[in-house]
Amino acid sequence: MKTGIYEELVARGLIAQVTNEEEIREMVNNGRATFYIGFDCTADSLHVGHFMALCLMKRLQMAGNKPIALIGDGTTLIGDPSGRTDMRKMLTREDIRHNAECFKRQMEKFIDFSDGKALMLYNSEWLVPLNYIELLREVGACFSVNNMLRAECYKQRMERGLSFLEFNYMIMQSYDFYYMFQHYGCNMQFGGNDQWSNMLGGTELIRKKLGKDAHAMTITLLLNSEGKKMGKTASGAVWLDPNKTSPYEFYQYWRNVGDADVLKCIRMLTFLPLEQIDEMDKWEGSQLNKAKEILAFELTKLVHGEEEARKAEASAKALFAGGGDSGDMPTTELAEADLVDGKLDILSILVKSGLCASKSEARRNVQQGGVTVDETKVADIAAAYDADTLRSGIMVRRGKKNFNKVILK
Repeated sequence: MKTGIYEELVARGLIAQVTNEEEIREMVNNGRATFYIGFDCTADSLHVGHFMALCLMKRLQMAGNKPIALIGDGTTLIGDPSGRTDMRKMLTREDIRHNAECFKRQMEKFIDFSDGKALMLYNSEWLVPLNYIELLREVGACFSVNNMLRAECYKQRMERGLSFLEFNYMIMQSYDFYYMFQHYGCNMQFGGNDQWSNMLGGTELIRKKLGKDAHAMTITLLLNSEGKKMGKTASGAVWLDPNKTSPYEFYQYWRNVGDADVLKCIRMLTFLPLEQIDEMDKWEGSQLNKAKEILAFELTKLVHGEEEARKAEASAKALFAGGGDSGDMPTTELAEADLVDGKLDILSILVKSGLCASKSEARRNVQQGGVTVDETKVADIAAAYDADTLRSGIMVRRGKKNFNKVILK
C-alpha cells in the first residue's frame, strides 16, 4: 500500500499527539490541509529549536498542503508561559516589529510564499484592535479557569508566580486559530508538546462558537519542546542567522550531537529518503561519526546553502586532521582595550571567545587539561599572551571539538 506524507511523518518520529487522526491523515495525504504554526518574536533570529517546525512546513507544502506562518507580533506583547520558570522580558513594539522582519527573511528559505502557496500572517492584525470587554463576552465564557489551571503550561508556574498578563496567553492563541479558521480557511494547527493545552483551547473554542461540526484539528510534534532545549548550548543559543551563529559553528553544533541522538536527528530533520536512513540505523562505532558528518552537512545546506556547507565541512575536516585552512573557523577579534598591561590571560580569552560561559568554567577546563593554544596544552590558569602573539592570531581549542581563532586587531 502506498504511504502518504502522514505515514512518513509518523515513520520519522515527528507525531506525538493528534485529535481526529483519521481525518487528519486523509486531509494531509490529499493536500487539503491549511495549517498554521506560530512563531513569537522574542529574538531577532530563529534558532535550531524552530528548525523542526520549518522543516515540517516544508515537507507538508511539498505534499500539496498550504502552510500559514503566523508571526506572533501580537502574542509576543503578552508572553507565552509555556516552558518558562519566570516571566519573559517585555519587548517594545519596535523590537517586535524588527524581530518579525528577521523571521520573515529566514522563513522564506524554507517555505514558498509565491502565488498564494503559503501565507505569512501577523496576529497583531486581529489581536490589537480587540475590545477587551467584547473579547471577554465573546470568548471568555468558552474557557474554564479550572481547566486552564490544570494545563501543564500554567501548573509549572504556579509556585513561582504566574502573572495575569501571561494567564491570557492561552485565550489569545486560541483566538488566533478561531480567527484564521473563519477568515483564512485554516483547518489544522501544529505545535510542540509544550503547546498542547493552548492548541486544544483553540480547537474547543471553534467547536463551541461554530458548532460541533466545525472541523478544526490539532497535532503536535514529538521533539519541538526538546527542540527548544536543543537551541541552547553552554555558550548561548544556536541561531539560524549567520551573523549570530556562523555556518561553521552551525555545522559543528550538529557534528557534535551525541551518538544516541544522531540517527534520530537525521530521521526527523533531514530530507534524506527513509530507506537510506533505515540502512544507517544499523551503523555503530566509528560509522556514527560519518552519520554526524551527514547530519551536519545536510542541515547546514538547508539553512545556509550548499556552498557554505561544503566550506564548513572542509574546515572541520582540516582541523580534525590537525592542520589545514581554518579560514571558516569562528573568529574573535580583540581590541587594545581588552588587554591588561599589554597582555590577556587565558581565562579571559576563553570567555571573550565564547568557548566558556564564565571564568570559573574556563578555570575548570584549564585545570582539567581540556584547553590548548596552537595545539599546545595550557596547564597554567595564569597563562597570558602578549600583543604581538595575539596580533598574529592564536587557535584556541576547548575539548576536542570547540575551536576559536582569537586575533588582536
